[in-house]
Amino acid sequence: MIKNIALLILVILVGYLLFWPVSIDPVAWQAPEAPALEGPYASNSALAKSRSLAVDEGVGPEDVAIDDDGFLYVGYVDGRIVRFDPDGSNPDLIADTKGRPLGLDFDPQGNLIVADGYKGLLSISPSGAIAALSQRANGVDYRFTDDVDADSNGVIYFTDASSKFGPALHARDDILEHGGHGRLLRYDPATEKAEVLLDGLQFANGVALSQDEDFVLVNETGSYRIVRYWLKGDKAGSHDVFFDNLPGIPDGVSANGNGTFWVALFSPRNAMLDAMSDKPLLRKVAFRLPSFLQPQPAHHGFVLGLNEQGDVTHNLQDTSADAFAPITSVEQHGNTLYLGSLTAPRFAAYPLPANDPATVTEQDTRNVTD
Repeated sequence: MIKNIALLILVILVGYLLFWPVSIDPVAWQAPEAPALEGPYASNSALAKSRSLAVDEGVGPEDVAIDDDGFLYVGYVDGRIVRFDPDGSNPDLIADTKGRPLGLDFDPQGNLIVADGYKGLLSISPSGAIAALSQRANGVDYRFTDDVDADSNGVIYFTDASSKFGPALHARDDILEHGGHGRLLRYDPATEKAEVLLDGLQFANGVALSQDEDFVLVNETGSYRIVRYWLKGDKAGSHDVFFDNLPGIPDGVSANGNGTFWVALFSPRNAMLDAMSDKPLLRKVAFRLPSFLQPQPAHHGFVLGLNEQGDVTHNLQDTSADAFAPITSVEQHGNTLYLGSLTAPRFAAYPLPANDPATVTEQDTRNVTD
């Protein structure tokens, strides 16, 4: 009798893992072999020098924006956008989007542009008034407005990470499906229109303009690469791969206005996730498992610096138990890198060495793009 019951339970369990309906329809692809954490990616403890800011003021300060006076702005999971003094003290509520503010950037007029996962592309005036700029393009609603960067004329480049899976369903769903639901978009305040520059992206994430604004980068999280879209010159309107086969899962990307891109890696690559890339059925089975049995990101702080030619210039890591991780954004102001996190109850500041080639002057800082 006991054996029969055990067999019945086993049959039910196998049937559930193989046939229970799920929201994803995985597409087979071949993940490239992950680079080893050696050479330009060698493990190190550089980020252990980071200093925590605004501890327990809120959860999930996914991005950090810095105004001309050095004040720090973050958006929390509860919808609040809070301003802090340059040292991370004196929290001041600026606005509440009632959504999930993710990417942040200032336009030339001093408005805080917000990529809100639920509310779309928003603008918050210096007085705190919230205006909805765009919520759909080409007839398709944004489900996961993710990151944003404004150019010197106020034109806004932003991403819809997934037109299928919204923040309430998490990025995991889109990445496990690998269905190409991400888009890179441009919003022109003069026409109040948004246009799609690229679609079919695998979870379109961080976005950043080059120093001369002749191209824009977008992190393609689900494919571990960075795509470049040309804005000027003979290649205008075309795109190519700027950096392929990253050693980690890319999240945010920013530019320091002086030739350096900072790439936030959510964690190093996951061998189990990569091994399932060409096995759609196995990915469905993994999706049905309890979350603690699914592939998990390592607790590992990881930031890369790249020049505009795509060469690695910085490799900053922290593998300790109390490392600031996961890191989802990196924003430079002066000689400091401000680190955001999707889930941590704090953000952080990392001091670049005084002689670091990525150091920017006060004049350079005024041209930094987020």
